[in-house]
Amino acid sequence: MTTTVQRQAHFDHLRILLTFLVVLHHAAITYGGSGGWYWRELPNASVTPLIMLNAIDQSFFMGFFFLLSGYFMVASLERKTTANFLIDRFMRLGIPLLVYFFVLSPLTIALAHNAPATLGEKWWLMIKDQQFGPGPLWFAEALLIFAALYLAINKIIAVKHWSPERLPGFAALLLVALGLGIISFAVRLKVPVGEDVLWLQLGFFPCYVFLFFAGCAAHKHQLLDKVDGKYAAPWLLISLVAVATLPFALMKLLGDGPFEGGWNANAIYYAFWDPLTGWGIILGLLWFFRRFLAVPGLLSAWIARRVYGVFIFHAPILVAYSVMFAPLTLSPYGKFIMVSLLTFLSGLLVTSLCLLFPPAKKIL
Repeated sequence: MTTTVQRQAHFDHLRILLTFLVVLHHAAITYGGSGGWYWRELPNASVTPLIMLNAIDQSFFMGFFFLLSGYFMVASLERKTTANFLIDRFMRLGIPLLVYFFVLSPLTIALAHNAPATLGEKWWLMIKDQQFGPGPLWFAEALLIFAALYLAINKIIAVKHWSPERLPGFAALLLVALGLGIISFAVRLKVPVGEDVLWLQLGFFPCYVFLFFAGCAAHKHQLLDKVDGKYAAPWLLISLVAVATLPFALMKLLGDGPFEGGWNANAIYYAFWDPLTGWGIILGLLWFFRRFLAVPGLLSAWIARRVYGVFIFHAPILVAYSVMFAPLTLSPYGKFIMVSLLTFLSGLLVTSLCLLFPPAKKIL
């Protein structure tokens, strides 16, 4: 078995996990977690374990997506002309973004709308009311912006000139984490977490920008494949300690004020907590999957081929299941697990049906 095949297999497995976490994250919000979503069964519910799950997810999962996106984007650009690369970006990112913006967004809002009308009528009403937005496809919007930035930077200073030959040391990564904490805190003074600018939550973007361009820089010497247990261990310990402090922070034992932003102890805590937690989880997963989940399998390859479609389609599917199961007398945890699994499996099915049409294969 070649190293290339192994590398692709463990990255495929990571993409499956991260996509499932996206579904899990939004299902958690539905049943009492923190964050904004189309529909919540009990709008004012606050379920501490789900809030903690959302906070831990948020510390790493989208940043991890950006890291992997930068890593593989450089490889894609190396195989194509700039024109073909831009066409590919539009096909893979722009078309799903437009479809979600103008079609799936009003559909998802219609599914969440408690009006006495058919779904088709509510959907058309949402379209007429211009209930448009990128929803989870803000990620595609951000990647298009980042790709354009990368092309501009690469014209000035080619990536080969800013690609390190080895992984940064512990002290360097710690300084970066602390620096990003300072920048995040400063950004959140103006744009608190939960507020959007052009549908992007800029409060999280200092870490996203860094991880995307770190992925770009890591590609030349395949640095993500060089993360081992020894390298990840101290960061895993830091992540565990950071996570252990979260319940105390949520009980307001470490300070007062909103976590989303502002001149207060909780905002400072959260700004630094994000990278200090996320670094260890990302590095730990890179090591674990390369060490233990690098063997390709037919089922995992089949799922990996479809997880991008799950990401695109999961919002209306999740809202539909959530609304459907609302009358059931189950605990929020039971509904959370059931809706998450059904949404992921249904997303695979919907994507498989789409892939029956040849043009979709160039997008999904």
